[in-house]
Amino acid sequence: MAFVTTAEVCDANPQLILSGEPRALQPVFQIYGRRQVFSGPIVTLKVFEDNVLVREFLEEKGNGRVLVVDGGASLRCAILGGNPVVQAQNNGWAGIIVNGCIRDVDEINGCDIGVRALASHPMKANKKGMGEKQVPINIAGTRISDGEWLYADTDGILISRTELSV
Repeated sequence: MAFVTTAEVCDANPQLILSGEPRALQPVFQIYGRRQVFSGPIVTLKVFEDNVLVREFLEEKGNGRVLVVDGGASLRCAILGGNPVVQAQNNGWAGIIVNGCIRDVDEINGCDIGVRALASHPMKANKKGMGEKQVPINIAGTRISDGEWLYADTDGILISRTELSV
């Protein structure tokens, strides 16, 4: 499917929007990376101020998936940096959503991948390997489950149980 804008999806599906499908994330994320428009099946991860599991996921082949990380909305350190983003780009990930902070912004902005995060922060995360993989998470006012679909562009981010078309 060719990507259509999130606004077009919302306009073409008013009945679905009223029933809560698809769901729009609250507009709290900053846009990073060269790919401003991206979509794909979601892989979820829940961590707090620890980036070991984030790095592990991004070392895998992405196959066009989007990693959605609930970092507890922490603004005390970055849980994603430039090296893992370069690796994600090279491994075929479509994008990364971080409910928390990133760092190495200039490096990330040079990568052909979509990244959204709350903010940037110079301090690095812990490396304890704590967290939960592929579990339902709640970020930006929306419950997100592993295997759902994410659509992101400069207007916002939509989550859907299935792949969307207009």
